[in-house]
Amino acid sequence: MLDVKNEYLHHLLDRIKQRPGMYLGNCSITRLNMLLVGYSQARMELGLPRTEQEKEFDQFQEWIQRKYNISDSKGWDSIILLNSTDEQGAFYNFFKLFEEFSHTKTNDRGLEVKITANNNYLTVS
Repeated sequence: MLDVKNEYLHHLLDRIKQRPGMYLGNCSITRLNMLLVGYSQARMELGLPRTEQEKEFDQFQEWIQRKYNISDSKGWDSIILLNSTDEQGAFYNFFKLFEEFSHTKTNDRGLEVKITANNNYLTVS
């Protein structure tokens, strides 16, 4: 049994990725964002403290803005959607981008490292 009072966000995202229809109805970046907003709101209303995963996810917005060189007030979901073919493509791109974001955070907390795969080779820059 999971302890939803503590670290649960990554587990929730993994479950959504595996079965998006069950959680969202269809693969949609907009629906994913709304579910995450509801998740945060519910935790806040229950008086649960923000977890480390949630605090780290707050940095995803800034990371996406830097990645796509966006300085206006578009949310991460809108930025990903603008750089995808449609809602479904944006949904799948979110998980690729979130994995990339997570790798940059776990490689070095003080220095952002970008890892890209190209023709089965990893490039670190």
